[in-house]
Amino acid sequence: MSKISIGKAAELLGVAESTLRRWEREGKIQSERTKNGHRRYDVATLLGLRAGERKTIGYACISNSEQTANLDRQIMVLEAYCNNQGWLVEIIRDLGSGINYRKRGLVRLIKMICSEKVERLVLTNKDRLVRFGAELIFTICEIFGTEIVIINHCSESTEEEDLDRDILEIIKIFTARLYGSRSKKNQKIVEKLQEAANQIN
Repeated sequence: MSKISIGKAAELLGVAESTLRRWEREGKIQSERTKNGHRRYDVATLLGLRAGERKTIGYACISNSEQTANLDRQIMVLEAYCNNQGWLVEIIRDLGSGINYRKRGLVRLIKMICSEKVERLVLTNKDRLVRFGAELIFTICEIFGTEIVIINHCSESTEEEDLDRDILEIIKIFTARLYGSRSKKNQKIVEKLQEAANQIN
């Protein structure tokens, strides 16, 4: 069987060498020693460990495509934090409003959690998941044994700013639904909603 050094083993698994040493102390993995005392790891065992291990998922989300710089910052923070913890992280990038529960990335994340493929979920901020109802997703995580790690427990914006943004999102959704209707009544509602949105801005 092929044996590799601790450096190559760490690279194969995407973790720090210190993480491999810790896993060895915990009995999660074993190594052989050369005559000079250097660790050697079995490649087949490492590949099996990587295939069977539950993942650390970092979730990053922005509400519109104009916030690309914000998304990049979130990803940078998530990767730096996880690397510092010795976790191999997979980033799920998402796009959609905080009150959209059908975002592609969010749906994929929930499916992974319910399939027991996620060991921990890492967020820069709790509101990155959804604006309302994050506790429900956290309960799903608890049921399926997924740890929640929130890097920044402080809100990135004020309560008033969050409320304004939520109201704008709600107005946008209802405006889009009503806009295609030929009903004069609905058209008047659209105009009123647009006026309200302009006042908030």
